Amino acid sequence: MSGVGGEELEWWKGDHNVNTQSIIAALDAEIAKLQNARKLLALNGKVDVIVSKHVAKNATAKKVKKRILSPEARARIAEGQRKRWAAVRKNAK
Repeated sequence: MSGVGGEELEWWKGDHNVNTQSIIAALDAEIAKLQNARKLLALNGKVDVIVSKHVAKNATAKKVKKRILSPEARARIAEGQRKRWAAVRKNAK
């Protein structure tokens, strides 16, 4: 194999069960992170308004919606916990 990589890529000739699409996607994500970090470093501490808005937008977009239980579900969970604690107390005697 000649060209980029040369001898280092000789092991890749065989048939491998590698999901190349997921590897490429992971590499693209890392490249995007590194490019954003480079932009911030290139500003020499002077944060551009556009970059800071972009970072703030990404930070708020990752918030997880709070999950709410119904009163019936809370009652079932509470009853189950009471039964578990009752069994613990009974075995402790």
